[in-house]
Formats: sequence, C-alpha cells, structure tokens
Amino acid sequence: MSPQPRFTVRLRFTKQGKIRFTSHRDVARLFERALRKLRLPISYSEGFSPRPRVSFGLALSVAHESDAEYLDIDLVTPIDLEDLPSRLCEALPDGLTVVAAQHIEPGTASLQEAISSCRWLIEVLDQPMDDVTAAVSTLLNATELPLERQRKGKTTVVDVRPCVLELEVVGPTPNGVQLAALLSTEPVSLRPSEFISALSIAEPSLTDVREGWVRRTHQFTTTSDGHRSEPIAVPEPSPATEQTPEPADSSAMAGAGGGR
Repeated sequence: MSPQPRFTVRLRFTKQGKIRFTSHRDVARLFERALRKLRLPISYSEGFSPRPRVSFGLALSVAHESDAEYLDIDLVTPIDLEDLPSRLCEALPDGLTVVAAQHIEPGTASLQEAISSCRWLIEVLDQPMDDVTAAVSTLLNATELPLERQRKGKTTVVDVRPCVLELEVVGPTPNGVQLAALLSTEPVSLRPSEFISALSIAEPSLTDVREGWVRRTHQFTTTSDGHRSEPIAVPEPSPATEQTPEPADSSAMAGAGGGR
C-alpha cells in the first residue's frame, strides 16, 4: 500500500485564562477532539492503533499562559485555511484561541527541532523593585551561572548564563515585579522556574524568590546568520507594560473540556 499523501498545516494559538491550569497532554486531547468535530481530512499513523498525525511545539508548563503556541497537522488533502481558525475556536473551550493557520512546505523542520528560544513575561512575587533590578544587573554581568539539575535521579551542574539571551525589568505589578526575558531552548534550555532559581543564585541577598504570573509571548527559530523569526507571525499583542498579571491562583482548572 502506498503511503498517504501529507499536506501539513501549522496553527498558532493562545492559551489564556483558567485554561492555563490544563496540562499539555489534555490540551492535545482537546485539539484532537476539535479536529474530529470539524471532520478535517486528518492523516493517521499506520499500525494496530492509528493516531492522528498531530505534532505540538514545546510543552507549556501548567499555570503558564501563552500568546504563541504552535501545532502541526498532517492532512491527506489540502483545505482552504481562511475560516479554519474561527471554526476551530468554536470547537475549543474558552481560553484556547487559534489566531493563524498556514500551509508549510514538505521537509520543513519540526517545531521541536526548529524552536531555538522563547520570550517570556515573568513575575517575581513579593520582592522589592530595587532588589529585583539589582539581581537582574548582577545576572547580566555574570560570566557564569551554575545551576543544579535533577535528571533521572542524578544531580548535574549546568552553566545556564548563556541561556539568558535578553533580560529587562518591565515594572511593578500588584504582586511583585515583572521581567521580560528571552531564554534559549538549545543547546541547553532554561525554563522560567529555573530562571527564577538562577536569579536568586546571581543575587544571594534576594531570598525566597517565587514565580508568579508567567506568559510566553513568542517562540523563535534562528537562521544560520543568526536572524530570529516566528513560525507564524501575527500582529503584536498589547505592549508588556499594559499586560497586568492576574492575582496568584493555585486552584486546579476543572471542566476544561467544554466548547464555547
């Protein structure tokens, strides 16, 4: 049997509000259900348990929001993409909003392979503005930043200073201080939670540093000449200074499976 033809569509979507408490795996299930509801000509894997050929980008931690999440879908026939975002939005729960869709060429690198850095808004809770600003300055001036990591029961020490590509203080929030950071994902990645730990390592006087509201605003690929670009570019969201973190909320999200 000849293999099914594949026509790949890349989606960009946001994850905001209470849906941020839904796990990456559950978001994948929500999208698969929405795709079935729309009866799209999805390509399926072969074997005893065929699965839709759907590939997500980098996983987003539970409780983090995002303006820039990505999903690749393989189809057996091409489709018109003009109304696909709005149709998917109707089939997805509140907080998951598809903002763009485009065809991508065969042979395009997967999202997991292509993404090299992410831009974040990260709130540092319950810390004075002056102390956080000093910690940012210390981190940027550091030549190395050793961070302990636990992997498969083993402790390793990694220098994460090269992972902080850009960092600035945005301003105060109702609960602390908001930072804007560009963090690498290769060859060594740095998650926001680890970045918070690195901040306290850079400035030991900054104690009890905790992560508050976090939003991923961009994901970038990098060309051989060092130029950064987004997998799908869309109009910029509101400036960082106009985005106000929500009050800290650790309650679990319930009933995320319903449609709009």
